[in-house]
Amino acid sequence: MSENIESVRLKQVHDYQFDVDFGAELPALRADEPAPLGQGAGPSPVQLLASAVGNCLSASLLFALRKFKQRPEPINAEVQAEVGRNAEGRMRVLALRAKLTLGVSGASLEHLDRVLATFEAYCTVTQSVGQGIPVTVNVFDVTGTQLK
Repeated sequence: MSENIESVRLKQVHDYQFDVDFGAELPALRADEPAPLGQGAGPSPVQLLASAVGNCLSASLLFALRKFKQRPEPINAEVQAEVGRNAEGRMRVLALRAKLTLGVSGASLEHLDRVLATFEAYCTVTQSVGQGIPVTVNVFDVTGTQLK
C-alpha cells in the first residue's frame, strides 16, 4: 500500500501546450512539445522527466552529505536524455545520463565514499525511472575531479 499520493492536474491550453497545476501553493507550469509538433512554449515531457531525475539525485546527494554535517553547496546537475526509436520504431527515452557537480572539493568532505556508494538508492524518482530506462550517474567536484 502506498504511503503517499502525489497529484498534478494538466489542462490543455492550445494544441500541445498544457498548464501543469501542482496545487494552490505552487505556480503553474506551461509544458509544450518542441517544434514541429508544438511551439516549444515550455519544457517538453522529456525535459520534465530529465529535470525530475536531476532534482531527485541532487536532493538525495545533498541530504546524504548533510547527514554527516557536510556542506557541498552549491550542487549543480545536468541530465541528458537520449531519445530515439525502440525496436517497434516508436520514439522513447532510451537512456538518461546525469552529471552532478559539487560546489566544493571532494577532498574537503568527510564520509564522501560512503555517501557516493549509497545516495542513489534513496532517490525515489531515479530508482523508479531506472526500472525502465537505464540511468547513469557521475559525480564531480568543483575542481572537475570525477568522484563517482
